[in-house]
Amino acid sequence: MILHILLLTVFWVVANHFLNKIKNLPPTPFPTLPIIGHLHLLKKPLHQSLAKISARHGPVLLLKFGSRRVFLVSSPSAAEECFTKNDIAFANRPDLLAGKHMGCNYTSLVWAPYGDHWRNLRRIASLEILSTNRLQQLSSVRIDEIRSLIRRLYRNQNQIVDMKTAFFELTLNVIMRMVGGKSYYGEKVMGAESEEFREIVAETSQLGGASNLVDFLPVIRWTGYGKTEKRMLTLQEKREKFMQSLIEEHKTKMGSDDEYKNKNLDGQRRKSMIEALLCLQESDPEYYTDEIIRSLMLYSWLSTQYNRLFYLLSTQYSWRVILIAGSDTSARTMEWAMSLLLNTPDVLRKAQAEIDNQIGSDHFVDESNLVKLPYLRCIINETLRLYPAGPLLVPHQSSEECKVGGYRIPRGTMLLVNLWAIQRDPTIWEDSTKFRPERFEGFEGVRDGFKFMPFGVGRRSCPGEGLALRMVGLALGSLIQCFDWERPNKDMVDMTERSALTLPKAHPLQAKCSPRPGMLNLLSQLSNLT
Repeated sequence: MILHILLLTVFWVVANHFLNKIKNLPPTPFPTLPIIGHLHLLKKPLHQSLAKISARHGPVLLLKFGSRRVFLVSSPSAAEECFTKNDIAFANRPDLLAGKHMGCNYTSLVWAPYGDHWRNLRRIASLEILSTNRLQQLSSVRIDEIRSLIRRLYRNQNQIVDMKTAFFELTLNVIMRMVGGKSYYGEKVMGAESEEFREIVAETSQLGGASNLVDFLPVIRWTGYGKTEKRMLTLQEKREKFMQSLIEEHKTKMGSDDEYKNKNLDGQRRKSMIEALLCLQESDPEYYTDEIIRSLMLYSWLSTQYNRLFYLLSTQYSWRVILIAGSDTSARTMEWAMSLLLNTPDVLRKAQAEIDNQIGSDHFVDESNLVKLPYLRCIINETLRLYPAGPLLVPHQSSEECKVGGYRIPRGTMLLVNLWAIQRDPTIWEDSTKFRPERFEGFEGVRDGFKFMPFGVGRRSCPGEGLALRMVGLALGSLIQCFDWERPNKDMVDMTERSALTLPKAHPLQAKCSPRPGMLNLLSQLSNLT
């Protein structure tokens, strides 16, 4: 009996392999096992494991993650073909449980299929929430929170600081103040509402570590893995209740506050994102429902930098679905950048010299100054090249059959672009693993063809790109301007990556800072402010 099963399995594997060739499908690593497909090949971190598979089998591959077909792309030319000629075909998202239970049944901006509804949500996000004008109106929020961080660092000078926590709390405060006008972290932030928000953030992080094989192996839906669905539903209920309370609070204020009645909201006062969306609701209540506003608020919170809400994380035989926040990706970009600067003090000194020459020490860096700091931008680009916040970009799914590289890609195939592998490819980048910001000198924009695309490309590229660059640029520029930085000891900062979709450091960054002599006057004035 066992021999018969073994022979049938071997026959199935071999027949399936040759059938793929007959169908003109992309190359497939041999063997593809029944039920689990290629899951047995994956190790952590996933992007590195996939890069090794591509190096061995080719830059375009068709894999099986359990029951799902996955088209893996690891070359700029194949990525270009996916996001130009086949951009519409790959404009959808995979239908995962996170999109059903935490994406309003696939109607949110992150999860909605490509079509009229998604285009309208994208337009609202791009024009009403993340437009240049809206970001400029709310620039004081970012400045205020970064100055608050500088004040805390100044008061704790020459002490070891947990920079991971500092960056994470900074970014979440900025996002929530832009969304609803309130911050939830800090020395003076207390109360039941803050505690509730922090609990939601903590539960989101915990759910991110929960196993959920159901998306890839539906046969286990009724085992213990199915409990993740219930946890998703419970968490989403809490998040929607919290966001709805903010909406109701703003509705009450907008209906009673003379400041709202007597001033032109488009020009004379800064609107939070909730206020802007509620103004749209007044003009078109049929479309701008509270549900739409909640989904866009959650998008702003969870997807500041990359509009992704899930993915697979692997150990050799263990899989996770990761729930990640955009605030997390921005904070981690800052953490990687500071880690790189601490390991290359000559680059840090060059960045400080640029700020001294272009900005001086009589005022703090602000967002309008960033255009004068091209080397700082080079540092950010080089950080995003080496440690992209989304090493596998945002997964797409084909809505129709198409061809890439001459191969047939069936409808319903998940597309993964291994950006981490492309941006470290030694055939494309000289000294590809070295931190060399100078390679981006004279470089305009944030893309270089399809070999450098940290914010994605195509119809579903990140609309939060402008906010991310402002936030990261202002934070790093301010910290470089105000302080001299050093490692807690003589050891180099450990740059090991931990396995997760936002590419966190395995060991959180700790650092020490001391005020730069030329900045003491400004820092002492800032410290005296309450």
